[in-house]
Amino acid sequence: MSKSKPVFSSSIGKKLIMSLTGIFLCLFLVVHLVGNLQLFKDDAGLAFNKYAYFMTHFTPIKVVSYLLYASVIVHVIYAITLSMRNKAARPIGYAQYDGKANSKWNSRNMGILGTVILVFLATHMSNFWWKFHNDEVPYIEYRTDLATGQTTARELQASEFHDYQETVENNVQILKARDLYKQVDFAFKNVALVALYVIAMAALAFHLIHGFQSAFQTLGFNHRRYIGIIRAIGVWVFGVLIPIGFAIMPLFFFFK
Repeated sequence: MSKSKPVFSSSIGKKLIMSLTGIFLCLFLVVHLVGNLQLFKDDAGLAFNKYAYFMTHFTPIKVVSYLLYASVIVHVIYAITLSMRNKAARPIGYAQYDGKANSKWNSRNMGILGTVILVFLATHMSNFWWKFHNDEVPYIEYRTDLATGQTTARELQASEFHDYQETVENNVQILKARDLYKQVDFAFKNVALVALYVIAMAALAFHLIHGFQSAFQTLGFNHRRYIGIIRAIGVWVFGVLIPIGFAIMPLFFFFK
């Protein structure tokens, strides 16, 4: 590497940034899955709508969300750049090449898997993030009797809603919120959207099984003492548990 060449503009530098952003995105997936588990509560979406408001209005979380958006963009751009650079470095293919003998299927098809995930992200953001931030979701009012703990819910008209509001009147807690839960319920009645989510989670599983371990190898964590633990976390946590957790959500709303 030339001494005058900036580290982060080199292939090694780009791989380093991809590794760091990839690990950050993996951590986000864990937090996002835990938060989205509120969808399974039988409370007409009360817990999930509170969670949605908190995630979009708590300042530290908002700062992290901007880092998340930047990480996704950088990760994708550098992945494309590295792929194009590798292809340019070998303009003529091997006379004989057996990919199966040299690498695993998911490592050879990270570009295809990444493209599927990118299409999923665009669809996901347009259906939920965009509509929630642009006031295109229904409104709801929850009334919880503080003496009995019983909660009732009713849909609000646009004229009845001004902003997220939580008050107490006559020992009754009243919450008015944007009903992202109902938008989720509505969206996942679409079989095509549910199929896309399941396929995307399968792609995510294969992507993470290779990407998680690869990221730690790039960062130098490749010692025999802990590479087995890293591999196990990559396969069972990020390759199995998290994708299945996310895939169950659209299936739950479609079949319930």
